[in-house]
Amino acid sequence: MQPLKGLTVVTLEHAIAAPFATRQLADLGARVIKVERPGSGDFARGYDERVRGMASHFVWTNRSKESLTLDVKHPQANALLQRLVLEKADVLVQNLAPGASQRLGLGHDVLSAKKPGLVVCDISGYGGDGPYRDKKAYDLLIQSEAGFVSVTGTPDEPCKAGPSIADIAAGMYAYSNILAALLQRQQTGRGRHIDISMLESLAEWTSYPLYYAFEGQAPPPRTGAAHATIYPYGPFPAGDGGTVMLGLQNEREWAAFCEKVLQQPALTQDPRFTGNSKRVAARDALRALIVEAFAPLSAAQVVERLEAAQIANAQVNTMAEVWAHPQLQARGRWREVDSPVGPLPALLPPGSWPEPPRMDAVPALGQHTDAILAELGVPPHEVAALRAAEAI
Repeated sequence: MQPLKGLTVVTLEHAIAAPFATRQLADLGARVIKVERPGSGDFARGYDERVRGMASHFVWTNRSKESLTLDVKHPQANALLQRLVLEKADVLVQNLAPGASQRLGLGHDVLSAKKPGLVVCDISGYGGDGPYRDKKAYDLLIQSEAGFVSVTGTPDEPCKAGPSIADIAAGMYAYSNILAALLQRQQTGRGRHIDISMLESLAEWTSYPLYYAFEGQAPPPRTGAAHATIYPYGPFPAGDGGTVMLGLQNEREWAAFCEKVLQQPALTQDPRFTGNSKRVAARDALRALIVEAFAPLSAAQVVERLEAAQIANAQVNTMAEVWAHPQLQARGRWREVDSPVGPLPALLPPGSWPEPPRMDAVPALGQHTDAILAELGVPPHEVAALRAAEAI
């Protein structure tokens, strides 16, 4: 049986952080009821139309959920939301603007008094208190506040990460904290409040550069796709115009690289390169030597030498090449999920699964509204009246 089968999550979520967390709970078998605004829904539905008319972010983070449309500011709809949480939910997740859930009567203090076993997870940019509590927070802004942008990019220009890593970091910590709270509830019978901050999540992920800059020392320099503090570790051009990504981690690998890849064993004794910190300091000189050694070779020949020397290497794949990646194909990582635009490919969640994860359809906006309200005992004529009043 899927480990969270039988648990119900109610979520008031937008964009990425909360939807990513709750999709993973759905992967484990939880029932996830996504409360959306009538007419427009999660604003991530409108980010783009790249997946046969659906938004790429939304397809990624919302499979296996039920979509319930409620105007949560409408008194009747809010009353239904309160009933849904108190009667059905094991977990409530929200990443509305700070203070919004409390104004809707969904704060942990109010709900836990009525339902002590409820786990409430709030996700925000900066956390539930402090001077930045009410500051607007989007992924790129948090990448900047957490220092990530300052150590990413080239010497001439800082860069953000391609994926929404601040959202992803917060989603992962929300997910793991919810799982821990559910385990704790098995022991104590009580839920708890979880306060997840995007800033704190990404600051944790940026802690190596923080420690590297400990007590006012210089931070890691921006070095493009190369590693800032280990060398050689990054992309190098081959003679045919191809690029090879390679990395060394220790002195044994450095010796093998010099002997079998560069075919210059004497470099192991060169005082400029005896130790990683020296190689980092002399990276320009060492890069010139590597580029010169690779110039007569094709990228495939460089990879052949790296493999023979057991030096880690990788291809710099495009998105199209990842779709067709032979390792993902060989391990059977692709599945299909249904959606309003038909079947779509989806990666299995990372890990091994004795029973397959739940990978149900991406929902249309409001697709499950009538069925969920019927579960709450709302008769059809009242549902029709609520719809006419634009409460649902």
